Amino acid sequence: MKLRALGRSGIEVAPLAFGANVFGWTVDPPTAFRLLDLFTERGFNLVDTADVYSKWAPGNSGGESEAVIGRWIAQGGGRRDRIVLATKVGMEMPGGKKGLSRQYIGEAVEDSLERLQTERIDLYQAHAEDPATPIDETLEAFSRLVSAGKVRAIGASNYAAESLAAADNAAQHAGVRRFESLQPMYNLYSRQEYEEKLAPTCKRLGIGVIPYYGLASGFLTGKYRTEADLTQSPRGAGIKTKYMNERGMRILAALDEVAKGNRAKCSQVALAWLMSRPTITAPIASATTIAQLRELMGAAELSLDDESLALLDSASAS
Repeated sequence: MKLRALGRSGIEVAPLAFGANVFGWTVDPPTAFRLLDLFTERGFNLVDTADVYSKWAPGNSGGESEAVIGRWIAQGGGRRDRIVLATKVGMEMPGGKKGLSRQYIGEAVEDSLERLQTERIDLYQAHAEDPATPIDETLEAFSRLVSAGKVRAIGASNYAAESLAAADNAAQHAGVRRFESLQPMYNLYSRQEYEEKLAPTCKRLGIGVIPYYGLASGFLTGKYRTEADLTQSPRGAGIKTKYMNERGMRILAALDEVAKGNRAKCSQVALAWLMSRPTITAPIASATTIAQLRELMGAAELSLDDESLALLDSASAS
């Protein structure tokens, strides 16, 4: 499998990332272990999590996803060396701890390293902007972790284009580490914000992009088309409000046509479209079953021709 450069970090990743937000919540540890084994055995390597995953689930307090990955790594067999391990910091944890201050980053990384049962994090990301902390302080804190060997590279998530550019400028002036990657929301349905503002900035700065919600909460898999479909998932109400409209149906029709022509699934086409975008390094997608994961990984083997890409672009245009 051909790997792709993650910004200018020197790290190379496969064209699909596994989103581990489902671990410790909808996926139990034994299933998570099987998913990670299959994912890495097939040559994929980027696993993305966050310290806050999966705090939202009843009975959880955050750190559950990292802990599951840590238990998988602890099984040995070279598992740690097979993955590019990415996690995030900044969202509110128990006790009101949050943000990107020097002190908090220093504390949070130790907690993540302990849960992950590793000595280093390959990609440590700011989960969201922290208006209460100067970007210089945040970048300096991250840089200290790189110098200490606890982190290989740093990235940002949910940053505006202006903030990303300002951070890069601050890093140059201070001589500290810069953000090598960005996690934005981007998919066939949600295109405008990324393409008009973030993509030009990422291209100019040479920042790798690992977008989340690549399947639009499952809508782009094609499994939500009727009122009956929507009742089968707790996501149903949100999907109906956001995606079940004329444009959404037009996108599904295009996905159906391209999928049929390529003997593929809608999910594979949606991810392959993302992989074909010039600024995208690797879209993030989650799976809760082996069958789902096999389907998602198939996207990396799908090469869409110009006609298919044009059809998808036209159908999803705002």
